[in-house]
Amino acid sequence: MTDPILIRLHQLTKAYLRGRETIEVLHGIDLDIPRGDFLVLMGPSGSGKTTLLNLIGGLDSPTGGSIEVDGARIDGMSGGRLAAWRAAHVGFIFQFYNLMPALSAFKNVELPLLLTDLDARQRRKHALLALELVGLADRANHKPGELSGGQAQRVAIARAIVSDPALLVCDEPTGDLDRKTADEILGLLQSLNREHGKTIVMVTHDPKAAEFAQRRLHLDKGVLVESL
Repeated sequence: MTDPILIRLHQLTKAYLRGRETIEVLHGIDLDIPRGDFLVLMGPSGSGKTTLLNLIGGLDSPTGGSIEVDGARIDGMSGGRLAAWRAAHVGFIFQFYNLMPALSAFKNVELPLLLTDLDARQRRKHALLALELVGLADRANHKPGELSGGQAQRVAIARAIVSDPALLVCDEPTGDLDRKTADEILGLLQSLNREHGKTIVMVTHDPKAAEFAQRRLHLDKGVLVESL
């Protein structure tokens, strides 16, 4: 039977050394995130939102505590094993798209599949399907400089979902977009959550963006202080 909880965080802590000083960013976070959840993390700058997001996505390792995602304990994985785990299980969506400017939309979306065993024909099928899903099949041969901000973010979303990950982590995905375009992107994420079962964890400062989520949690000084 599939565990209804996709992500389990137990007594999660994170600290950094700055010279001789230890800066504690997260303090004993306990959090369960069910499969199919659309969770928003909110809070003031410096509250630990992005740090927590990076730990959930396996981009960083905790100082203490445990992170379990889909039955795998990722807090103890080596760098190489963690990279392979990220490629198979997590799609990343960032504020500034992080597309390769010299590559077409199709080639940008195909990039994660180059780490798989899929042949060229299969990679093409998956990449075009992902572009179709975000409404950009007709822009497959366009480079990022030939796309609007909203279109570029759709390409980034297609790249994030092309390997069919269970989890999408989004760091201010609409922070560089106007309100209308932002709402379109958030509607797309909502559709991926509701219709395709993607579990989404998103950091945002924007209360309007947070309204698209199922659940909102608030961090302050590295502690989950309230549920909105």
